[in-house]
Amino acid sequence: MSRLRGFASGASATLVATAILENRPPGGRNRWLRRNHADREVSLLAGPATAVGLAAASLATGGRPGRAAAAAVLCAAAAGAADDLTERDELRHIKGLRGHLGALRHGRMTTGAMKIAGVGLGALAAAAHLGAGRGQQRGGMLIDLALDATVIAGAANLINLFDLRPGRALKVSGIVAAGLGPTAAGELGGVIGGAVAAALPDDLAERTMLGDTGANALGAAIGTALVAASGRGARCAAAAAIIALTLASERVSFSAVIDDTPVLRAIDAWGGR
Repeated sequence: MSRLRGFASGASATLVATAILENRPPGGRNRWLRRNHADREVSLLAGPATAVGLAAASLATGGRPGRAAAAAVLCAAAAGAADDLTERDELRHIKGLRGHLGALRHGRMTTGAMKIAGVGLGALAAAAHLGAGRGQQRGGMLIDLALDATVIAGAANLINLFDLRPGRALKVSGIVAAGLGPTAAGELGGVIGGAVAAALPDDLAERTMLGDTGANALGAAIGTALVAASGRGARCAAAAAIIALTLASERVSFSAVIDDTPVLRAIDAWGGR
């Protein structure tokens, strides 16, 4: 029942946020228009709408995981919006963690580097809030703080890496959210699923895209839910998987792997134009 309540809350909050932002787009509608991989004009407003819906519905759950998720989502969304809206043209060729950190070492501050900092701060805040409810000794709290922040920030970045084709990041998010068990994070999993369901039709139709704002927000919510639902061993495994996939993305194209794998290709193509 809590998962269904979360699903309804996530879907309705995202749809309401979408309607408000579409009616009054901040800075004007043109500011949010971009060209997608197929050179079709799409709106980035789905990103802030999804983030606002996730944050509002997460807070409505009334639990510690929901409050932590809202903090992580809003920080990740704000950092993503800076990247979506203000990156300078001469720096757009810089991609990936290695690229942005490498530019920083050479004295070039990219919005991608600022996004890493913003997502990380939100992840630390969410991890600290979740850790405060465990009643551990100081040493254990510090270990869990580092571990949990890694999962939350890493998930935010990883979901963004999937946002290269219509619906892909949303499908990955929905699958992960559906796998969350009936724990304290069960309702939060429902919230994520509801937000995904609300955003997916327009994303698949290539009318909108999440951008960094929405993809980072979704990933942060997923990471928070994983942390809230798992013991330390499972969180270590999640962190290792996230780090491995992130490092692999620096050398391997996720799109190429998906295109070369029939099952993944079929899932990726489902519902598209």
